[in-house]
Amino acid sequence: MILPQLGKLPSRYKKIAVIGVIVLAVASAVGFLTRSEPLAVVLQTVERGTVEASVSNTRAGTVNACRRAKMSPSAGGQIAKLKVKKGDRVKKDEVLLELWNDDLHAQERLAQEQLKVSQSRVDEVCTLADAAQRDAARSQELRDQGFISAQQLDRALTDASARQSACTSAKGDVEQSRSRIALARATLERMVLRAPFDGIVADISGELGEYATPSPPGILTLPAIDLIDDSCMYVSAPIDEVDAAKLKVGQRSRITLDAIKGRTFGGKVRRIAPYVLDLEKQARTVEVEVEFDKLSDNDNLLVGYSADVEIIHDTRLNVLRIPTQTLLEGSRVLLYGNKGVLEERKVTTGLSNWENAEVTSGLAEGDRVVLSLDRAGVKAGVKAVPEAPATK
Repeated sequence: MILPQLGKLPSRYKKIAVIGVIVLAVASAVGFLTRSEPLAVVLQTVERGTVEASVSNTRAGTVNACRRAKMSPSAGGQIAKLKVKKGDRVKKDEVLLELWNDDLHAQERLAQEQLKVSQSRVDEVCTLADAAQRDAARSQELRDQGFISAQQLDRALTDASARQSACTSAKGDVEQSRSRIALARATLERMVLRAPFDGIVADISGELGEYATPSPPGILTLPAIDLIDDSCMYVSAPIDEVDAAKLKVGQRSRITLDAIKGRTFGGKVRRIAPYVLDLEKQARTVEVEVEFDKLSDNDNLLVGYSADVEIIHDTRLNVLRIPTQTLLEGSRVLLYGNKGVLEERKVTTGLSNWENAEVTSGLAEGDRVVLSLDRAGVKAGVKAVPEAPATK
């Protein structure tokens, strides 16, 4: 730098000139030292792939069993036999508990003895009726030959008819005894609680010697046994009413559980409630049931787990897509230009979800857009360089 000749200037102008030169030198140095470096950004290449449109539950859902029975004996009585414990697996028709029923067994035995007596009486009476029929037939032949009077024939026919009626009555007593036995056995069956399906005993209310009662109409009592069929499970979850029209039975779904981190279960919609729930201080929702795909014994799912569902209602294959987080407000992205300068680009999107968005116009396959929009200084017009991927 060539300094001006200061000898001919007054001293105060000399000072001003020197200060100006110093300020200019400092500014040049600061500008050199603080010159802008290209900004490191994370880029995402526009590629083709699958994009799904889905809806999710508004509040946590619950894992339920497809079949669950909270049972009590149909008659009241004292628990005499408790044949299962909590956690036991049982088969269909297996006896779970029995109430005291010695008196009913005695009634059944009495009915069986009465049946034996009735059958013996049938043998006796009907044998005599057959004999009387044969006598009446012979009397008819003798009357035709003139050996006996009409009065004797009439007595023979009357006796045969009476004995036949007695035989019919005795047979009726046999059927009556059989009905008493059936009634006694039906009453005994009411004192026995059987499993209506294969399952696992979730809970038992009552101990040996305690009195078990069925629930009277309008009065809730604890069930004696809670039985769960854990071979089939589903998630019941609320879906916002605005999304209900997009749902159909059979749509594929993804299920996640708070209790089993990092795993997603497959499922499908099995039921959509035909009405909207209008609960106070809560959004209006539609209850949807999503059934799990086939589960293995190692899945160890428990009824009552909290769960979230994602129901897929539309799918596009082999379309241009970008991560949803690369979109700015107004469907804009920051495109990495040829000279490394970030450019704002308007795009048109189609299907989208939390992960990916379909691009129908504005970008081409192979373009690179900025993924790290949350970094300071990232905006259109800034010179940037791609950040190297992190190494493990």
